Amino acid sequence: MVRPDTYREVRAHLADLDDAALEDRFWKLSREVVEPLVELARTHTSPSIERSVLMRMGIDSPTCMAVVAECETRGLLGHGAGHVVLVAMREWGADAPAAAARLAAGEGWELAEAKWGAGR
Repeated sequence: MVRPDTYREVRAHLADLDDAALEDRFWKLSREVVEPLVELARTHTSPSIERSVLMRMGIDSPTCMAVVAECETRGLLGHGAGHVVLVAMREWGADAPAAAARLAAGEGWELAEAKWGAGR
């Protein structure tokens, strides 16, 4: 079975677009595809998922448990424990394990609450 060559017909609606317009279209469509995935991740997380994310950031298990527990207590879990650690990393100029250790020790939670507000 030979597949008919339909390339020219299928791409006809793109023929008049230059490289910049094609790139803009690509990014617009990419955002549309990813948007529902981001929303799903935001609304369907759990402490175990968030601990897993932190462990993949190089953070040890006890620290992960402490950070995730505090995120849950403060109503920040839906923003992602990794995102909370990232905010602290950027503020302190620290790597993920160091920032998470400071958060686990009770330091810096005002950074996340300032970004997202108290989620309780």
